[in-house]
Amino acid sequence: MRAVVIFIAGLSLACRIALGAVFAILIATVALQVFTRTFSASSPIWTEELSRFALLYMAAFGVGLSYRSGDLVNVDILQEAVSERKSWWMRFVSAIATAGLALFMIAPAWRFTTIGAMQTSPSLRWSMDLIHASVLVLAIILFVFALLRVVGMVAGIEDGRTQFAEEE
Repeated sequence: MRAVVIFIAGLSLACRIALGAVFAILIATVALQVFTRTFSASSPIWTEELSRFALLYMAAFGVGLSYRSGDLVNVDILQEAVSERKSWWMRFVSAIATAGLALFMIAPAWRFTTIGAMQTSPSLRWSMDLIHASVLVLAIILFVFALLRVVGMVAGIEDGRTQFAEEE
């Protein structure tokens, strides 16, 4: 089970790095937009598109981290009102349902991604399958993080409660 813990830590780190990189791209793009709109007549048109694409990938790389931290959706009023055993089962069923929903989303997300191969973004001229793939990445990451919570609960290495990131 140590391998599961190491895998979760590695996947979380990879998602954090990817999220940070995409956020840096968004910051640079928006800074360029603000600078050019302030000091010139117009800004490059491609900055609007790149900002939207960066936001899509921020959601994709951040969904698993949000799931682990409880920032995605975490309604625990009922869980706090019942016994620990019932609360554990509620978290377990919820993790299974989340994994199932994410798994169910993967095939349609793949079809959506392949449709993008026939399209091109207007200003950047990028193949839209690269952009549509953000939905596929989101579904896969959410599935993996939810499945890891289920495995961790069955193995006894976690109780299904949200895992807050340690402050560094």
